[in-house]
Amino acid sequence: MLIDRATIIVRSGKGGDGCVSFRREKFAPKGGPDGGDGGDGGSVVLVAWPGVDTLLDFAGRHHWFAPDGERGGGRQCHGLTREDLEVRLPSGTLVYDGQSNELLADLDVPGRRLVVARGGQGGFGNEHFKSPTNQTPRNSTPGEPGQELTLRLELKLIADVGLVGLPNAGKSTLLAAITRARPKIADYPFTTLEPHIGIVELPGGGSSGAPRRMVVADLPGLIEGAHQGQGLGTRFLRHVERTRLLVHLLDADPIDGSDPISNYRIIREELAGYSEALAEKPQIVAINKMDLLPNDDDRAAAVDLIEPAIEVEVFAISAATGIGVAKLLEACWHRIRGDERQNTDWPK
Repeated sequence: MLIDRATIIVRSGKGGDGCVSFRREKFAPKGGPDGGDGGDGGSVVLVAWPGVDTLLDFAGRHHWFAPDGERGGGRQCHGLTREDLEVRLPSGTLVYDGQSNELLADLDVPGRRLVVARGGQGGFGNEHFKSPTNQTPRNSTPGEPGQELTLRLELKLIADVGLVGLPNAGKSTLLAAITRARPKIADYPFTTLEPHIGIVELPGGGSSGAPRRMVVADLPGLIEGAHQGQGLGTRFLRHVERTRLLVHLLDADPIDGSDPISNYRIIREELAGYSEALAEKPQIVAINKMDLLPNDDDRAAAVDLIEPAIEVEVFAISAATGIGVAKLLEACWHRIRGDERQNTDWPK
């Protein structure tokens, strides 16, 4: 289950108090102060952790408290400084202040860290205050209090390719065919009620030998009026914002008798209604379920009809039988690589 929203309370550790103590030994009648300092409390650190892809751990645990620093002791014993509490979050998590709604951080890169609540500093023992003019100090300082705040966490999936389209367009079938992900597949709309992620491995790593991998997200089906809250509403539209390339799936033979061209325009309008930046994302259009058409002539006719109407090159595929899927994936790979080159100093 993908949990993409959570509210938690974090609190850093309090610093340990300083100690007031004097040496009391048989042959040291004028021992002097030996009270140690308190240890620092632990901080709360949010970390974008590889391999964590949901906020499920925060659905049942809302309090994340770092340990307090240890109190100082006699004989110059300083209190133990506590380790920081690392809270591991999935990459792509937005961290908001629960009171002001201020965006504190966007943990969009694995390994990125945010110290969200700093631990209190330990207090000074009386040994810290000794001087030639104050040889028997009897004062110490308490440790600093920890910080406590409420955080709102929102996850936006980070994927190379996002599959979009009307319900029952075959997005889950395609994801299951090209990755090891196992989303629910059925012959009725809104089978997918939450995003699913899979990794595609393409053959031929080139001279470098590095594997060619893409992260693909199956996003729940949109309907007309989604950006206004219809159907599953805008809950999952924000996940599309993180994808670098959209693959728009059209049903070649919709069971409701609708027109694939009209269906394409519905989704485009919903994306534009939610965000202009979303509508301008690069896209590839694929006509799915071509195996349901009787022969090659009908399949070619469908492409010839849809392609000029939407003014976008389309790929004819069948996620169920594998027709055209390899060609589609290669096109996705090259579009993503082209995007990388445009955003780096690499030669084109």
